[in-house]
Amino acid sequence: MKVAIIFGSKSDTDKMKGAAEALKEFNIEYSGFILSAHRVPEKLMSVLDKIEAEGYECVIAGAGLAAHLPGVIASHTVLPVIGVPINAALNGMDALLSIVQMPKSIPVATVGINNSYNAGMLAVQILAIKYPEVKIQLLKYREDMKKKFISDNEEGVEF
Repeated sequence: MKVAIIFGSKSDTDKMKGAAEALKEFNIEYSGFILSAHRVPEKLMSVLDKIEAEGYECVIAGAGLAAHLPGVIASHTVLPVIGVPINAALNGMDALLSIVQMPKSIPVATVGINNSYNAGMLAVQILAIKYPEVKIQLLKYREDMKKKFISDNEEGVEF
């Protein structure tokens, strides 16, 4: 049970850490790669071949600006790809629209701008379909989240 986290620039590392944090909470193995669909396309293809051969089951791909990386990855693998639009220009809307508007038959699941944590959680949900132990952890996580929310808010709000 492994997830690849791929993004196009070292400067995006902090924005993509949330994905790793979510996966760590569920003891899901992951590897991070800095690769560019435009600057090192051959290296990207060889890494995709490698992760498929090594049994990775999902890819989280972060990109800003033209944000082609998640779509290029999706066009070269049948693994589920989760796109994370990164705010690099136009408040990240350019990246969001680029990632979410994939052509028919080559989907990329897309989370909110800079929300790599949710990308990690979506990968957890995908893996929970196949791995009962992950599903059990996820159900407990959700129940604990509800209990904490109620506990934190049962006193009401003071204005």
